[in-house]
Amino acid sequence: MSIFIDKKTNIIIQGFTGKFGSFHAEEMIKYGTNVVGGVTPGKGGQKHLGLPVFNTVKDAVKKTGAVASILFVPPEFAADSAMEAADAGIKTCVAITDGIPSHDMIKIKRYMRRYSKKDKMTLIGPNCAGVISPGKSLLGIMPGHIYMEGKVGIIGRSGTLGYEAAQQLKNLNIGISTSVGIGGDPINGSSFKDILEKFESDDQTKAILMIGEIGGPQEVEAGKFAKENMKKPVIAYIAGLTAPKGRVMGHAGAIVSAYGESAVEKVELLKECGVTISKNPSVMGETVKLVLNGKKIQS
Repeated sequence: MSIFIDKKTNIIIQGFTGKFGSFHAEEMIKYGTNVVGGVTPGKGGQKHLGLPVFNTVKDAVKKTGAVASILFVPPEFAADSAMEAADAGIKTCVAITDGIPSHDMIKIKRYMRRYSKKDKMTLIGPNCAGVISPGKSLLGIMPGHIYMEGKVGIIGRSGTLGYEAAQQLKNLNIGISTSVGIGGDPINGSSFKDILEKFESDDQTKAILMIGEIGGPQEVEAGKFAKENMKKPVIAYIAGLTAPKGRVMGHAGAIVSAYGESAVEKVELLKECGVTISKNPSVMGETVKLVLNGKKIQS
């Protein structure tokens, strides 16, 4: 089972005919993703990459039965695109776009409150790598060839560290059920906790690797959730152990402003929650392997 997408999931691309939308659409299609069309306002009725183009998400959903979308839309238009997807009945929306203003993300999250939990769209991102269920579907910008199908779930703020983990696990002949990039912005659509909850109820996933970094309370909140609600083992790597306090480190969300937001503090708090810690990025795969084999790790 996949937590968001599988081979049969009908997917549309918002910003379909643009440079980035076109490039990644081709990569997704090559991977085997069931892309059924796309949206570019003003170009409805045309064909692109052999697929129909629509003016609105509502039209695309009506004609194709799409239930998932991915945004390759400039930052100034991304909020409207996400809210349009929610109103059209899209269930899972991945926002790849970097540079969406924080006040626009607040606007989106407030807008989504009008929907019940059952009808509410899951927004992943922004500024993220997306979602991949290896061997099934790619709703993102990951290099699909480094992912092997298996039983480990990955959640990460950093796309490149997620790729590194996937390659390490593949080298150890360990596969991945689903990998989710939640993005590095201070306000995102889905948190570590949200995705942990999905993995806990997924029969295919047997362990979860959480890749975090300095800044924000999300990793610790996820650790507390895991301690109180999860039976599956959680492994974590937290980037930024040597980062100076008060400085943005790469991601807009990577700034330490309170206790529990530095890498050192996060590691200690996660240990208290029973989360196994990978000491550095080069041993993420080995740490997962030891946990899967039931070994205790001195961290």
